[in-house]
Amino acid sequence: MNTVFLDGASLPSAMQRPTFANSWTVRERTGPDEVVAALADAQVAITNKVKLGRVQLEQLPGLKLICVAATGYDCIDIAACRDLGVTVCNAPAYSAVSVAEAVVASLFALRRRLFEYREAASRQWPTSNHFCVHGTPILDIRGATLGIVGRGDIGSRVARLASALEMKVIFAEHRGAATIREGYVSFEDMLQQSDAITLHCPLTAQTQHLIGAPQLAQMKPGALLINTARGPLIDEHALLEALQSGHLGGVALDVLDGEPPRADHPLLNCHLPNLIITPHVGWASQSSVSRLKDILLSNIQAFAAGKPINVVC
Repeated sequence: MNTVFLDGASLPSAMQRPTFANSWTVRERTGPDEVVAALADAQVAITNKVKLGRVQLEQLPGLKLICVAATGYDCIDIAACRDLGVTVCNAPAYSAVSVAEAVVASLFALRRRLFEYREAASRQWPTSNHFCVHGTPILDIRGATLGIVGRGDIGSRVARLASALEMKVIFAEHRGAATIREGYVSFEDMLQQSDAITLHCPLTAQTQHLIGAPQLAQMKPGALLINTARGPLIDEHALLEALQSGHLGGVALDVLDGEPPRADHPLLNCHLPNLIITPHVGWASQSSVSRLKDILLSNIQAFAAGKPINVVC
């Protein structure tokens, strides 16, 4: 089958042509107006974040399989794929270890104010009257309550790591749910009880701006918010206001609403010491990337053998 990777440069290392591939094309990037031409002769498309919508899919009658190089597949029009008979496979859980460790790293950095004290070491320490420099209070991880939104592979792994650090872990029920499942607390209780909240849910119409001004107001003063899932889960305007007002103790974002962000993005230009922004790399440890490549190839091979795996639709 003719396979085209639409955004191969989204991986930190090149994906080599497999021995079973008759035709294998890796494009560095593909713009929205280039998708149809790029896939004109393809039976298999690999995409990380390049969107494939109904209008494009209807012009690609030869396309049989879409392999998403990610766990989330919100870049694909799933309803259109069902209507047109296109199989969609994702890469579940490949980055759970990497993302979970990124969350824990953010907790340590923000609770212990690592970046603020790194600055203090060069600016204030040489002229200090004492052997140490005190500034923003340092908080322990142990004993803090971590609220987790999403109980999939990543959320569950974050919970295990947090429990090992002797944190109290609570899982949030869906916002607006009429009943609370065993092992969960209401979304509102999670907001009010948590010293830190981490998001691990998919982006849907129901989770768009899951955390907005009303939810931020319900959080504890000084609480932390971490998002390694999808940028639009958070209302960024309300988030910036909560940070600047001092209501939030700190924020770590590996995703933004619109990627890549524009150069004048307010969060990238506010330069707050308790705001950590990384360029959507929480998933990208070397072991995770290796697993991702293996899963992509396995998805294609299984489909070619008539036994597709990791099927979304």
